[in-house]
Amino acid sequence: MRKTKIICTMGPATEGIYEDMILNGMDAARFNFSHENHEVHGHRIKTMKVARAKLNQPIPLIVDTKGPEMRIGVLKNKVNLVNGEIIKLISEEIEGDEKAVTISFKDLYKSVSIGQSIYIDDGRINLEVVSIEGTDIVCKIIAGGVLSSRKGVNVPGCITGLPFMTEKDRADIEFAVDQDVDFIALSFVSNAKDVESVREIFKQKNREDIKIISKIENTEAIKNIDEIIAVSDSIMIARGDLGIELPVKSVPIIQKKLIKKCYTSSKPVIVATQMLESMTDNPVPTRAEVSDVANAIYDGTSVVMLSGETAAGKYPIETLRMMTTVILETENDIDYKVKLDEGAWKVIDQNVINAISEVTVIAASKIDAKAIVVPTRSGNSVRMISSFRPACPIIAITLEEGLQRQLNLSWGIKPMMSKFIGDQKEFFEKVLDQAVATKLVEKGDLIILTAGIPTGYDGKTNMLKMHKVGDEVIGG
Repeated sequence: MRKTKIICTMGPATEGIYEDMILNGMDAARFNFSHENHEVHGHRIKTMKVARAKLNQPIPLIVDTKGPEMRIGVLKNKVNLVNGEIIKLISEEIEGDEKAVTISFKDLYKSVSIGQSIYIDDGRINLEVVSIEGTDIVCKIIAGGVLSSRKGVNVPGCITGLPFMTEKDRADIEFAVDQDVDFIALSFVSNAKDVESVREIFKQKNREDIKIISKIENTEAIKNIDEIIAVSDSIMIARGDLGIELPVKSVPIIQKKLIKKCYTSSKPVIVATQMLESMTDNPVPTRAEVSDVANAIYDGTSVVMLSGETAAGKYPIETLRMMTTVILETENDIDYKVKLDEGAWKVIDQNVINAISEVTVIAASKIDAKAIVVPTRSGNSVRMISSFRPACPIIAITLEEGLQRQLNLSWGIKPMMSKFIGDQKEFFEKVLDQAVATKLVEKGDLIILTAGIPTGYDGKTNMLKMHKVGDEVIGG
């Protein structure tokens, strides 16, 4: 079983192939609200719900907010920006061309200065401010290239005064809650207060079960990373904007440090942006991209993400298959037992649940268990076990469909729905029959059972058993 999970971004290129995406390894579906409107996303979300129900797969839905970002407007056609030429960033809404494009943040002219660098499309295009004409920003093209509509704009070192949550973000979040999504990915989080402001919206709408993914993509977020991790449910390393706001040479170092911070804090971590980007236009990736994916797996990332590759690429299915292949090949090379013995997966917070989780994984390693079976009502205990990166799959048993979907985004976890039964013996027998029927385990396999007594109570994990599948479960 593949342990590292895959997020795929939905878009024009995935229309009509949602079931194929699920069948080829997609673990979660992302909807990028930087593009399109509620009608389009609502239709895609509805279609994905139908597909996952038909295939009986717990695919979580992730809505990614636009955030306090700047973008250029719509272009008549793709244009080629030539080095040394002049282009204007204007506040007026126009169909842009090689001479002028609209900028979404109308007051940017107040914040930039002569000589300042402006980057477009994840830094591919570099402009230099040469003058300010009223509200227009006149720029010289330093590094040109092909430009298309609605690409992101970054101005490193410029304090724009953009609020964290725009009116659009609030409307998008409320819409997402009404669509019963499982995660909200927050763009340009800077501190814990930003995260808490969104939790307040969840509270007002009585949906505090929705999880928050904080996207790390600016210097303030790096500065406040510990407090952000503490209040977030997951972290996304959004390397596109991060590599513009910070020197690009720093991104690999930051990525490695953030992955470690997250798994030692028992928080899932997502590595995103440009992972297999060349496959947007080509049927095979570059060798460097394959190495990039593999290194994220070696470092211990929980999830990898495909963005434009699946949303707008020519080869969405082929890209997904390639990602799956690279992950499996890399995971097969990792000796998780050795890394466990070396203490590679130590967590920071030491308490009873953590101690039992570590002992569970150690026991599974010692007996070469084929699976760890964990009933859970909140997901806390099973996520903790995941943090220790066991060599075998973790079968999480839950009552709630929403929790089942959320756990599908955690490393190494195979979530299953099953009705909790008061008698522990009967409960585990039913669960193991279900696991055998779905071919997660076979009769004769050694497994680890861990739970709270009474069964299923998170925060009371106090039982660990070694068991052979097919034998009678002895109550405890």
